[in-house]
Formats: sequence, C-alpha cells, structure tokens
Amino acid sequence: MLHELLLALLGYTGDLIIDEREHSKSLGVDAPISDEPTFKLAPDISFIQPSERDLIEKITTLGFYYRELDRFSVRSRNLSWIRSANECSLASDLSKPKAEKPSVYRRAIANGIVEILSVYRSAVLHIEQKLLSETVPILATVTQGLNKFFVLLPPLYELVLEIERDDIRGGQLLNLLHKRCHCGVPELQACIQRLLWHAHQVLYNQLAAWMVYGILQDQHGEFFIRRQEDKDVEHGSSHRDISEKLARMSTDDTSLTDWHLGFHIYLDMLPEYIHMRVAESILFSGKAIRVLRNPSHAFRFQDIVYHQQVPRGSQKVQGFSGRFPFLKDPFADKELIGEELLPQSEADKIETMLLELKESSEFHKRSFECAIDSIRATAASHLWQLVVVRADLNGHLKALKDYFLLAKGDFFQCFLEESRQLMRLPPRQSTAEADLMVPFQLAAIKTISEEDKYFSRVSLRMPSFGMTVKSSQVDLPKTDGNAGTALSSASSEISLDCWDGIALEYSVDWPLQLFFTPDVLSKYCRVFQYLLRLKRTQMELEKSWASVMHQDHTDFAKHRNDHVKGSVSQQGRQRSRPMWRIREHMAFLIRNLQFYIQVDVIESQWNVLQAHIQDSNDFTGLVGVHQEYLSALISQSFLDIGSLSRILDSIMKLCLQFCWNIENQESSANTSELEHIIEEFNKKSNSLYTILRSSRLVGSQRAPFLRRFLMRLNFNSFFEATAKGVLNVVRPRPTLSVLNQQ
Repeated sequence: MLHELLLALLGYTGDLIIDEREHSKSLGVDAPISDEPTFKLAPDISFIQPSERDLIEKITTLGFYYRELDRFSVRSRNLSWIRSANECSLASDLSKPKAEKPSVYRRAIANGIVEILSVYRSAVLHIEQKLLSETVPILATVTQGLNKFFVLLPPLYELVLEIERDDIRGGQLLNLLHKRCHCGVPELQACIQRLLWHAHQVLYNQLAAWMVYGILQDQHGEFFIRRQEDKDVEHGSSHRDISEKLARMSTDDTSLTDWHLGFHIYLDMLPEYIHMRVAESILFSGKAIRVLRNPSHAFRFQDIVYHQQVPRGSQKVQGFSGRFPFLKDPFADKELIGEELLPQSEADKIETMLLELKESSEFHKRSFECAIDSIRATAASHLWQLVVVRADLNGHLKALKDYFLLAKGDFFQCFLEESRQLMRLPPRQSTAEADLMVPFQLAAIKTISEEDKYFSRVSLRMPSFGMTVKSSQVDLPKTDGNAGTALSSASSEISLDCWDGIALEYSVDWPLQLFFTPDVLSKYCRVFQYLLRLKRTQMELEKSWASVMHQDHTDFAKHRNDHVKGSVSQQGRQRSRPMWRIREHMAFLIRNLQFYIQVDVIESQWNVLQAHIQDSNDFTGLVGVHQEYLSALISQSFLDIGSLSRILDSIMKLCLQFCWNIENQESSANTSELEHIIEEFNKKSNSLYTILRSSRLVGSQRAPFLRRFLMRLNFNSFFEATAKGVLNVVRPRPTLSVLNQQ
C-alpha cells in the first residue's frame, strides 16, 4: 500500500488508487487537462477508516496535479514540429494534425515547471527513504513531507488549466504570470516569479535579436513587434497608396518600406506592464538598427568612393565599374559599411544591457525602461549621424526652402515671366507639362548656377486637370446675372484652376526617405502651390500696370500735338483712375500677404528649425521638430482654415481676372464685369480683415506675427473703417460707376 501511494504521488495509478477517467478512455500525452482532480481511492477497499480515506484522497490530489503539470510540460517541450516542418509531406502524413500551435513562451514556462516538479520528486523520494529506514506513521510522514506542495501545485495547476483552456501565449502569457505574481504566499510567489523569469528569457532573446541585429525572431506570432503583412490582411489595402508612393521613390531598397510600413506594435501581445512609450522605443530601435545594418546599394557605392578618395568629379555612379576596375565588389563591403554606421562596440553595449536584464532574478520595471531608453538613444544618435551628417540633411532642407518655399525668388520670377503668355491660354491636356518645361529650363539657365547640386533633384509636374485646386470655385459668378459675364468668369476660372495644379517633385535618396516621407513632401508641395499662386498674382498686378502705362505713354506721345485727342486721352485717364486705385489696393494686400508669409512665417520658422538642428543629436526629436516646422508654415499661412483659404483663393482669382480684363479693355466693353470684380474684391478683402483681426486668431499662438501683418494692412485705419462700414451697411467702398461719375 505504501508503494501504491508513492507511485500515485508521481502520477501512476493502480489497484488501490485509481483514476476515474481511465474507465472511460485511455489517457495519453495529448489528453486534455481535467477540470478537477480524478485520483480516488478504490471504492471496494473496506479496511481503511473514513478519516484515513479522506486523508489519502487529499494526498493523492498532489499526484493528479503532478501528472497534469508533467503532461503539460512534455507537450509544450515537444520539438517534433521542427522535424515535421523539415520532413514536409512524409511527416504530415504520419503525424496527427494538432489543434494547437507551437509556443516558445509555453516551452519556457514548461522548463520552469519541470524545475518545480523535480523538487517535488525529490521530496517524494526522501519520504520513501525515510519510511523504509524508520518506523514512523505513514500518512503523517507523507503529509508533513509534502505539506508545502499543497500551496504550490494547485495554483500551478489552475495556471496551466487557464493557459490550455484560453490558448494563452506570448505577451498574454507574460501578462498572466505578472498578475499571478501578486499574491500573499511567499513560496507561491517565488515559484511564479521563477516561471516569469523563464518566460522573460524568451522575451530578452527576442529583444536582443531585434535591437542588436534588427532581426524579428518570432516564428509563432508571440512577440509584440510584428510585420505589417499581418495587419494588412486585417485592414485590406488601407496602405496601398503609401506603398505605391514608396515603391516609386525606391526601387530596390527594402529598408525604406520596412521603416514606414514594415513593422507595427501588436497590442494583443503587448504586456500591460510594458508602457506603450517603451514599446514604441523598442519598435524604433529595431527599425533604426535594421537601417544602420542594411545600407542601400547606392549608399555603399558612395561610401566606397569616399573611402578610396576618388576625385570629386568622378563620384557619379554611372560608369562606375568601368572607371574603377580595381575596386572590390561593393556588396562584399556591406558588413564593413554597416559596422561603420553602427560600430561593433555600440552593438556590444546594447547586448550587454539586455544581458544584465536577462540575468536578473526579478523583473524591475524601472531598470527595464532605463535600459530601453538608453538603447533607443544610442540608435537615434547613430541614425541622426547617418541622416544629418553623412546624408547632408541640412543641404536638402535648404534646397526645399529654395524651391518649394520660393526662397529663390529670382528663379520663380523668371519662370513666371517666361511662362506668362503660356498661362494666359488654357493648358493642353496632353502637352501641358512639356510646354511648361521650356520656360522652366530657361529660368534655370538664367538664374541657377552649375554649383547648385540640388536643382537636378527638382522636377516640374502638371497633374491631370481633375486634380486641380477647387477650394475657390464657388464664389465669383453667383451674384452676376449677366450671362456673358458669367461665361467669361467661368472660362477664366477653368484656365486659372488648371495652371494652379503646377507642382514640384523632389528626388530623395537613401536614407533621407526616412525623413522626407511622402506625407512631408506633399505638405511642401501644398505650400509651394499656394506661394506660386500668390507670386503669380503679384507679378500680374505689376505687369498689368506696366503694360497699360506703356500703352498710355505711347498714345500720349502719338497725340501730343492733337489737342482734341489729347483732351480725349486725358478724359480716358480720368475714367481709368478709379481702376488703378483698386489695382493699388489689390497690390497692397497681395504684397503685404506675401511679405508676411515669406518673412514673418517662413524665415522665422526656418531660424527656429536651424537652431534645433544645431542643438539636436536625436533623430526622432529632429523628425518631430521638422513636423512642427511644417505645421507652423501651414497654420500661420492659414492653409488649414477653410474659410480663410477660400477667401484668399478668391482674392487671388479676382486680382488675375481684373488684370486680364484691364489689359483687354480696348477690345471689348467690360465695365459691368469690372464693377462686379471690384465689388467682390471689396467684400472679400473686408471679410479677410475681419476674420484675421478676430480674437480667436490674434490672441492665439498659432500666428504669433499676425499682429504685424494687420498693422501693415491697417497702418492708416483704412481697412478697419471700410470693414466696419460693410458690417454696418453704411460705408461701403465706392464702386467703379460711382467713381466714374465723380
């Protein structure tokens, strides 16, 4: 009976102690875990007292727990799936299909459970030796020797039961163990902490692979960093547009796609005790290490050329192999270049920090977060060195400012002058972009020096006419009942809106795509289109004045001896004076708006950005500062306020229509249309001033220099007085007909 009891404690039943489930079916390793203990004393035994029966059945529950925990360990530590994966068809035919997937975290916990069960087996062996060597009470000795396991095995069994029932794995398993660690029983707490330590070994191995080598080692989907393909299956083609843009920007560099769309945080596997900020630092560090260890092919070429000290004029990639046959294959130097970008000493430091965490007997949240922050700072610093120093980030930022923010004003002035006659006509669908390239190249020849190495990256694009700016197509012709005027306005709108679609593209090489994302370049393009419309409007206002004045002086010289016609010419000047007053109002508003955006907004924000670049050595911080820079440009230029944006677009359209009508006034009588344009301009300019001086804008921090702009506009209280007059409907600005009568 003694040996029956001892064997039952190790999970082996017999005639005295039976397993109730054995009567229904045979049990194997893959049998499911029972919800409750099934070891019982045989009912046909009559020589045992009821009290002893109860005590024996209580003791044998430990054997049941041992057997179930041992089966879980054997099943979780089974590595046959490796062989089946290698042997493909033969193994799949011979082995049964398993419902559960392999789990390295369960295997780690199983290793910890095996440690605990070995201690339990040693205790049973010690009891057997004691009972055989001494004459002592059997049940009392067994109970006393195994008393501490009544505290350990039942909670472990419940833990394993929950893992099996809910199919818990990966980060969810870490969560469960971390919660179970918070208990009031020191022995049980030590056991759960040991299991958590084993599970953390897997986590630290995955972190080391990810943060030291940039490798995602997660065959079974248990890590909280995942490849984006898994998410794309759930969300369909949500990132299709971004993927296409990235594909256009880079043909063979997978690091770019990996950086933007390759990996994400899978929240279901993120342990609750790891903060989201820490998880994002882990994600960033791994992606940064992948970039540093896998430079693009073109970058390797450039680096080899640099280290071979090739003359400056011969550093082009084209014709490289023929010009330098003595150089080694650049692909053979991949590891060397990757090591330069991330020195081995730095990788060793990262690995040492993770190894210290791994060897610690307990998980300390503060130490873990400090180590992750240090690793992230290291990765961000080397990525900053790569992007800012080696890839000349500041030079590219200056080029974007020159061409997208119109800092090279002479180039765009020349371009607009060269293309002025072309833009007077509606663009042709098939050749519009090619037509624009002629004045674009002429302007480049006249104003861009050969030393400007960034201009070759800029290209002019004319999108399809369906993608034009349509925020200002609703204001102009709705109050005019004249069909001819409406038709003329509509035709002007069509031509203007189509040319407003002019855009720039900027070619960016690796690794600058990490910084200049498609979204960033689209923001630059949005500001460029706005500034180009503004500059074009200002130029047309100046050209219209110069053109008409030239014609007036020609007429005056022609008829200077004819007093009658001279008087007629003088009367024509008197009639035209109100129009030139309105033109001056338009030019005054456009000039001040242009000065405000170029000086108060762009230059001031550029100085702030440069200061941050000088002080920063962190890539993510620099990305954030640049995003703030772009956001400030858009917000302080009022591009994100729909009402203001529409009013400004309408004002620019009205100015252009005014110029075209003035220059064509001798060929057609268009007094009514001019009156309509002047009336609309008065309304729009007053509405603009009223909105800009509202406390919501002036008192906010979104436009710190708005007060200067308003002061320049209203230096003589003209705008304020006319705006009040419009609001009170007592002092509107004079129209063209009233001024003509005067």
